Amino acid sequence: MAKLYFSYAAMNAGKSTILLQAAYNYRERGMDVLLLTSALYRDADDGHISSRIGISAEATLYTAETDLFALVRMQKEAGRLDAVFVDEAQFLTKDQVWQLARVADLLGIPVLAYGLRTDFRGELFEGAAALLAIADSLREVRTICECGRKATMVVRLGPDGQALTEGEQISIGKATYLSVCRRHWEERMGRRPAV
Repeated sequence: MAKLYFSYAAMNAGKSTILLQAAYNYRERGMDVLLLTSALYRDADDGHISSRIGISAEATLYTAETDLFALVRMQKEAGRLDAVFVDEAQFLTKDQVWQLARVADLLGIPVLAYGLRTDFRGELFEGAAALLAIADSLREVRTICECGRKATMVVRLGPDGQALTEGEQISIGKATYLSVCRRHWEERMGRRPAV
């Protein structure tokens, strides 16, 4: 039975690396996969999923308006399709998450989504919230804070290196992010109460 999987983490935990490795493993076994990534990360009209360690693969771009069920069904009708991999899944809409659930439920194709859980303000992204609510399987990909604890939060840094507490939820290529533990997130955000 196909399932909808969600692997989530703070930034720089290796989500894209894991996705690319899993897709490679499918292809190495003669299976066909569809890689999707947010158009927010487009390079001209090309879609790529890239990892910080230097590996990448071509991917189909999706926007908030893309009907992912229709896109996957069309791909399946054109030929064999064994799995769908979604990078930057936090940028999915709630409707798109349900579309991906239908890909698993009605088309019998496993969907493996990878993304952030929360933004720099500590709030859930729409896609992450929907995936946390309805995915069949949840997996936390771990990374560490500068103190050695598990990093679960993200801080957006301003030009002066200080944590920003306000701003648009999405800021791609314009900001520096730091993955930190909850304690250091509160400290950097000025929210830590005196004890």
